[in-house]
Amino acid sequence: MRKVPELSLLSYVNGTSNDQSKFVDDLFRGLKDYGFIVLSDHTVDQKKVDLAYDMVHDFFALDAKTKLQYHDPKGGGQRGYTPYKTEHAKDQKAPDLKEFWHVGRDLDSSSVYFNEYPKNVWPIEVPEFKNVMSELYQSMDASSVVLLEAIGRALDLPKDYFKEMVNDGNSILRVIHYPPTKGEDVSSHIRAAAHEDINLITLLVGATSSGLELLDRDGKWLPVESSPGQIVVDTGDMMARLTNDVLPATTHRVVNPDNDGEARFSMPFFVHPHSKASLKVIPSCVGEGEKWPEITAGDFLIQRLKEIGLM
Repeated sequence: MRKVPELSLLSYVNGTSNDQSKFVDDLFRGLKDYGFIVLSDHTVDQKKVDLAYDMVHDFFALDAKTKLQYHDPKGGGQRGYTPYKTEHAKDQKAPDLKEFWHVGRDLDSSSVYFNEYPKNVWPIEVPEFKNVMSELYQSMDASSVVLLEAIGRALDLPKDYFKEMVNDGNSILRVIHYPPTKGEDVSSHIRAAAHEDINLITLLVGATSSGLELLDRDGKWLPVESSPGQIVVDTGDMMARLTNDVLPATTHRVVNPDNDGEARFSMPFFVHPHSKASLKVIPSCVGEGEKWPEITAGDFLIQRLKEIGLM
């Protein structure tokens, strides 16, 4: 029975050089073989996660008219609220059964991207939402840099290769509400249709119920099991392009629950480079030739947002 590997991030952060080398090897093998790994321990304070979920419940309990005040239909869903049944998977017509909110990076005016990235918006109806989500964003961001450093070691990259790439990066904390599916056409709509993530890596902190599945290398759907306090990590399209599919973007989905009265909440952190970063294949992965032409992270993001119906 195949099972997504569980690793200890703290063995890399606090361990010996041998511990770190083992983590790098296990991380690389897990992402190469499954596209996913589960962190049994990590550097994100669970209290911050729990507080964030409280804020998520409070916001999505608001009425539709109030939530729509925070939706910008011209913004590509990059910040604020995106309504129910708006996003669809690439090459899929049926929209996903979800609504979500995006929190992005707060940049200093000295950043070259200050006027390029959309600005965050915050719901005044949930007063603590801004502080709680900002703190969780910063914590997830710091953890992602550690993970990327370990991946970089496996790929024979300079230590700060990914750190420089994601400095002022356009990373997103997405908070998702999957409402109960009662009354929906579940024969043609699911909570999140089969897709690959756009970004470098994704860190998912404890969803409130199951339903996440990955498409395994044998073509079968494999449930991704995790427990409260763990983080699920997967690789996205940008990492696949950089590594020439050595670390592929694994197809995954969120299936409908058996109990149609059950809601689901989740909080993935999508790690993006800064928009000028090149996604050209790195030297150690060129092999017999590059599969894709060079493109910047910013141009690739816009291309994919159009493909999933957000622009």
